[in-house]
Amino acid sequence: MPEISNIATGSHAAGDSNKPSRRWALPALNIPFLIVILLLVAYGLIVVYSAVSADEDYSFSRQLGGVAIGAVVMALIWAFDYRRLSDYTIVFLIINIVLILSPHLPLIGVNTMGATSWVKIGPLPQLQPGEFAKITVILLDASIMARYQGRLDDLTEYLKSVGMMLVPFVCIMTQPDLGTGLVYLFIAAVALVVGGANRRFLLVTLVVCIALVVAVFLVDELLKGASGEYKLLKQYQRDRLLVFMNQGSSDLTDEGYNLQQAMIAIGSGGLFGQGYMQGSQHALGILPEAPTDFIFCVLAEELGFFGVMVLLVLYIALVVIGFHIANASSDMFGVLIVMCILGMWLFHILENIGMTCGLMPITGIPLPFMSYGTSFMIMNFALLGFMGSVWAHGKENTRRTTYATAR
Repeated sequence: MPEISNIATGSHAAGDSNKPSRRWALPALNIPFLIVILLLVAYGLIVVYSAVSADEDYSFSRQLGGVAIGAVVMALIWAFDYRRLSDYTIVFLIINIVLILSPHLPLIGVNTMGATSWVKIGPLPQLQPGEFAKITVILLDASIMARYQGRLDDLTEYLKSVGMMLVPFVCIMTQPDLGTGLVYLFIAAVALVVGGANRRFLLVTLVVCIALVVAVFLVDELLKGASGEYKLLKQYQRDRLLVFMNQGSSDLTDEGYNLQQAMIAIGSGGLFGQGYMQGSQHALGILPEAPTDFIFCVLAEELGFFGVMVLLVLYIALVVIGFHIANASSDMFGVLIVMCILGMWLFHILENIGMTCGLMPITGIPLPFMSYGTSFMIMNFALLGFMGSVWAHGKENTRRTTYATAR
């Protein structure tokens, strides 16, 4: 975690040097950051190309389009002064509600695989608003916690903050999309920890959350006994959460079958894999959702342990550079933005890879910069832009401070 003592407290650091500039200027570039981005995106396109080659339901050109649009979005946000957004907490809350609930609107809402998570407007491609809401969830949580200057010990203020952070989760569960909801909760947890919430408050919150999860399952069992079906969680959601705990069962659900095939694909890759575009599991259509949820299995099957290590090294480099960017930030808002982004990516990475290996519940969470999906790709590029903006304006303030000291 960045050293809080080196960061100016409040929405903006004290002094004129930290006031948002009204000039539009070329932002400072972080060359190692750009190199890692380029390598990671290129690696993802290589793997996705192989994954979609055997499936007519996916279009590689659309993935390329997502990268192109995302790169433009990243450049625009990079040049924008993120500090101007620090006081728009209520605006972010409203945007989150509108985005996440928009799939429920008639004519544009699309129900896919039991969840109303998509919108289709005229000739435009089908989009997932919940993915774009991850951006505003991060900005919402960061703007909430930045007000407390790295220390939150007031119980009333803590409960108010947690309540606002829970609104996106409640909204996303109306779709329902449990995987994305868990991402929202993890972002909130990172914001609370990095933002300096009282440790006792955090511990009590954790205990309450565990108790609520247990209560949901117990109450759902009672409701099933009375009505014959689960009410709080759908059957497929329960299967996804519990299948990793009963992997040895011969009575496989769809989720159990998916996990079995995923583990076979990963194991068959060996040290150097079966060869690029030579993977048998996804080429034969045995591996489910290969370009999206189980893209890691395609990578492991074709490029083996060596290919997996290359990906992990790129992820580690991205996280290390991200910590450096957070440490260079001039204010708490910037630190929280970067740390929430890194927390979200780490959750995606650990959950996606863990679920394909049988170590985590199957939640359908994609792998950053690797999984197929236009909405997901554009969202990730936008977050890269915010990290670049924090870096650029942190460097700008450093240059100003150095100049003032020299004088």
